[in-house]
Amino acid sequence: MARTAFDARLGESQGRLEAAAVDGAPAPSGDYVFVLGDAEAGRFHELASGDHVEVRQEVDLTDADLVRAQLRLRVPASAPPGWRWVASIRVGGNPLAQATCAPGRERVLTDMAANVSKLAGLHEVAVRLALEEV
Repeated sequence: MARTAFDARLGESQGRLEAAAVDGAPAPSGDYVFVLGDAEAGRFHELASGDHVEVRQEVDLTDADLVRAQLRLRVPASAPPGWRWVASIRVGGNPLAQATCAPGRERVLTDMAANVSKLAGLHEVAVRLALEEV
C-alpha cells in the first residue's frame, strides 16, 4: 500500500504519539496526542486543495452539550500564498466548529467547541485538518 503525506511516518511523527514526543509538550489529559499532520518540522509533501486527514469515531451525544478539542496548528512559511489549513470538529460529516491558520503562522486553540446540545444518540464525530485554497 502506498504511503501518503498523512501516513508516511505513522508512529514516528504522525498519528497517535506519546505526548513527550511532540515538542516535549504534555497532553492536557493523558499520555498521548494525535498528530494529524507531522510533529517534525521541515517535512514537505505535494498536496492539493481539499486534501485532508481526520480522526473519527461513533459517539453517543445524548446528554452532551459540547464536543471539545485542544489543537495547535503550525503552518510552514513556504506554504503557497492563498492557501490555508482549516481545523474543524465535524458531526455527521458537517463542520460545527472550525478555525483557520495562514502560512508562516502558529495558532493554539485551547478550547474549540461544537454545540451538540440538540443531538441525541450515536453520531460520527471527527476532528479534521484540511488544506483549502482561499
